[in-house]
Amino acid sequence: MIVRKSPKIINRTITTLSPWAKLIQRDVLFSPDTEPATYHSVLTADYVQVIARRPDGRIPLVRQYRPAVERQTLEIPAGLVDPDEHPRTTAQRELLEETGLPTRAIHDLGSFATDTGRLSNRTNSFFVEAGDQVSNFVGDPLIEVLFVSPHELIQLVLDETFDVQIQLGTLFQAIIRGLLPT
Repeated sequence: MIVRKSPKIINRTITTLSPWAKLIQRDVLFSPDTEPATYHSVLTADYVQVIARRPDGRIPLVRQYRPAVERQTLEIPAGLVDPDEHPRTTAQRELLEETGLPTRAIHDLGSFATDTGRLSNRTNSFFVEAGDQVSNFVGDPLIEVLFVSPHELIQLVLDETFDVQIQLGTLFQAIIRGLLPT
């Protein structure tokens, strides 16, 4: 068995781009006989992703405009973890804010690297058994809430309408744990 030494980070520079993002530059030395290589990544707060199921079995999705991709997207409820907030609390808050659905039970699906090549954060995934939409729910006027069956969600994945890769990971986690029938 070949044992490889881990590369050594010889310099790290962090530049704040906005309140939500920092750019990290790392100079990495892979071996003493090579020149350092420079790599960049973006640091944001950790994410939460929520697959929820209402008592009638339908799953809430949100449609909203995303400037990063310059189009409307269809997504599961999600958001950034606030400082000093537990991801489980964030998941419950985001689900209620975006869809008006309260949490009856929450299942941790895990915490995973979001994109090991470009992002320096983690995605925390949850499955929520939700209650019915609260009667006084007033949603964000820029977010449309839709409710679909598990079968309809799978069709949206297959036709690439539901196409956010990290959210596909959360969906997969719920399915392989038997929390979401397909």
